Amino acid sequence: MSPLAEVTLLFLKLGFTAFGGPAAHIAIMHDEVVKRRQWLTDEEFLDLLGATNLIPGPNSTEMAIHIGYLRAGWLGLILAGFCFIAPATLIVLILAWLYVQYGTTPQVGWLLYGIKPVVIAIITQALWTLGSKAFKNYLLAIIGAAVIALYFLGINEILLLFAGGIIAMLVKNYQRIRNLHPVVLLPFSGLALAQISIPFSLPVLFLTFLKIGSVLYGSGYVLLAFLRADFVLRLGWLTDQQLIDAIAIGQVTPGPLFTAATFIGYILGGTSGALLATLGIFLPSFIFVAISNPFIPRIRNSTWMSSLLDGVNASSLGLMAAVTFQLASTSLTDLLTAVMAVTSLILLLRYKINSTWLIAGGALTGFIISFIR
Repeated sequence: MSPLAEVTLLFLKLGFTAFGGPAAHIAIMHDEVVKRRQWLTDEEFLDLLGATNLIPGPNSTEMAIHIGYLRAGWLGLILAGFCFIAPATLIVLILAWLYVQYGTTPQVGWLLYGIKPVVIAIITQALWTLGSKAFKNYLLAIIGAAVIALYFLGINEILLLFAGGIIAMLVKNYQRIRNLHPVVLLPFSGLALAQISIPFSLPVLFLTFLKIGSVLYGSGYVLLAFLRADFVLRLGWLTDQQLIDAIAIGQVTPGPLFTAATFIGYILGGTSGALLATLGIFLPSFIFVAISNPFIPRIRNSTWMSSLLDGVNASSLGLMAAVTFQLASTSLTDLLTAVMAVTSLILLLRYKINSTWLIAGGALTGFIISFIR
């Protein structure tokens, strides 16, 4: 089978089966491309993860695009991203049509009940494997632990990510810094949006999502803040309830959470709106990855940038661990879910069961429990 066909089939499968959000998606990709297919080493995978955290956009989608490029070139870059995004987009489009027709979202709590414990196990396995590679020395281990602690104290995750990278770079290159002249660090600044309600139009819809895809760092909660600021407060096109429904649909469907844009686009502008919104929010990721990927080897070969990337990698895993703890506290709600999580982790670590089969088993278990109860 050609590399292009391998990339297409893998990410098409993940597009239909990868539930649980970015942390889970990255863990599943690690299992597929490092452990099973050996397309990348752990170190190469970590470098890609660090690189995706340095650019805006959905991390798991950008990981798919990076992997596609490394495995099958420019066409692989396009197809990996498309195949990962398309299944979720199609599913969300169908759910958005049902929502418009019947005014409510489908009741799929059973699906999350069964899948979430499996997702916790998958992420835990990835953290265990990648942690041994990322925390290569005491400094990086301390950075990872500090990121976890500061995250729970409410410090912004993007600030933690870049601070970890900068601290690692400065400590690693302390002797070089002593020989340099002082430099001035320019602070980041934000742009306030004018609070002007305007009539709905497809071009404005596309450009708004294009802007969000170009500047958004962080988790789905950050996406929620951006969407509310633009579509509820600034444009006045959505209600808070519609926005919550859009985020819920993104969470219960496989693939990237950013397909909430598909849902919003459909309820505002039909199929054309859905496609334009999806294109707008994901297009910057393809561009950013295409620009940044060739520089990753150079970054790793640079003493300064390599230490920065090490710090970002350690911070990324720290954030991933903190998010996993939060997910576990809300997902493992009873004895059954706890047993499912532990059993899934044992099957992953001891018997190397494919994560896709575990997710399917979790969904089936949730379906059965919904009938029993």
